[in-house]
Amino acid sequence: MKIIITGSLGNTAKPLAKQLIAEGHDITVISSSEAKKSEIESLGAKAAIGSITDPDFLVKTFEGADAVFAMTPPIMGENNIVENTVNAGKNYAEAITKTGVKRVVMLSSVGADSPVENGPIKGLHRIEKLYNELENTSVTFLRAGYFYINFFNDIPMVKNAGIIGGNYPENIHIPLVHPTDIAKAAAEELVKNTTGKNIRYVVSDSRPPADFAKVLGAAVGNQELPWVEFTDEQSFDGMVQAGLPMEMAELYAEMGRGMRTGVIQKDFTEQGSPVTGSVKLEDFAREFSNKFQS
Repeated sequence: MKIIITGSLGNTAKPLAKQLIAEGHDITVISSSEAKKSEIESLGAKAAIGSITDPDFLVKTFEGADAVFAMTPPIMGENNIVENTVNAGKNYAEAITKTGVKRVVMLSSVGADSPVENGPIKGLHRIEKLYNELENTSVTFLRAGYFYINFFNDIPMVKNAGIIGGNYPENIHIPLVHPTDIAKAAAEELVKNTTGKNIRYVVSDSRPPADFAKVLGAAVGNQELPWVEFTDEQSFDGMVQAGLPMEMAELYAEMGRGMRTGVIQKDFTEQGSPVTGSVKLEDFAREFSNKFQS
């Protein structure tokens, strides 16, 4: 199959490209960086260098493709972040329609069923609605859990303050995911002969934040690392002080609130909390330790 992968050689796109190439598919990887061209080609894929904000580039790249893995970058600018994300989704949808792509796998998120109280995920909610309107194209929405690798952002707090935390309590369950588990699920879905619009949750583990502190703390030699529940204001202020743009900090604080109230986990829980990935929190703790030491 001729398959287009968006996301350059990121945490999900790179293992996805490797797997599909090993299976013998004709892979094109989209990247905005000319510097990635040789690395993409060294994997055995074609490189399409351009911007996902350019509809003409996307149409040219999608032409003749059997399937597309569609993901939008987690941060698109410092302002109008949700709108920028939705506009990227619109560009994909336009190119899919114009080129007649029959199969799309979209990287979405747990919580994308809600239009509110989910921070940056609300952009994915709106893109899901766009893709639901695509005619003659089967779409699978991969609703991924909270990325383990986001915990790397907490390393300074663990090192400097001896705590880990967020604006949600230690006793709720948070669905977690490793990028390699997303890649495996995406690879399966891209080659499926399916119809209609389908949702697949991709979650590697579902754990309470008390376990985040216990397992990650033990991995870095701090057996007593506590989980601290911040207020929304404390969470926002901490992210801004750490250098995050104000709008992104507001969105992440809202996402934490959505976890606290259960808005984000609601549909995942109603679907039976399906955990199908193989990388558990204890497995990721080794990666966390390596990053912490480096």
